[in-house]
Amino acid sequence: MSSATPYSPATAGSISRTIAALAARNVDAILVESREAALAKLREWVPEGAEVFVSTSETLDTIGYTEYMHGNDRYINLHDRMLAQPDAASQREYRRKTTTADHFVGSVQAIAETGEIVVASGSGSQIGAYSYGARRVILVAGTQKICATLAEAEARTRGFTLERHDRWLEGRGSARAPIGKFLVMEHEPVVGRISMILIPESLGW
Repeated sequence: MSSATPYSPATAGSISRTIAALAARNVDAILVESREAALAKLREWVPEGAEVFVSTSETLDTIGYTEYMHGNDRYINLHDRMLAQPDAASQREYRRKTTTADHFVGSVQAIAETGEIVVASGSGSQIGAYSYGARRVILVAGTQKICATLAEAEARTRGFTLERHDRWLEGRGSARAPIGKFLVMEHEPVVGRISMILIPESLGW
């Protein structure tokens, strides 16, 4: 990839172009110095007492946000409430409610320097929240996910990201799974609804 390899954080110029392009599409992106700064920013942006759903994310696991939120009774934690449902059918039904969370925190598979955001999902559980349902969406990503073009961002997602996800599934004793839903976020009509925290490290897939 011209702007970054799948493993290497993007250059300063690439990050600057990406942030500007995201802003033109009504996505408020900031660059923080480290994963610790990203965690602090999430704690600032999602106030105590808020309703929040934390999506499954290697990036959020790595920076410590998943652990911080798990069992944290200072928030209305929809993920914990979903897991507390008595059976799989009840969990699926509760997950439908999470798409309209006040705060929905997750990650993405790739970001184009031209401002498009690419998201792939097996179940599609976060797609509805990202595209419309959640009142506020906060996306966290390492800058190695920045690609020069939308075509490269899609290729990264269908290639490198899917391969890494398959290896992760195999490590858990699960079978490989195809991409179920594929979303390209090109423009957000509601100003201030979507924010992104970029971290100058290789985080997630």
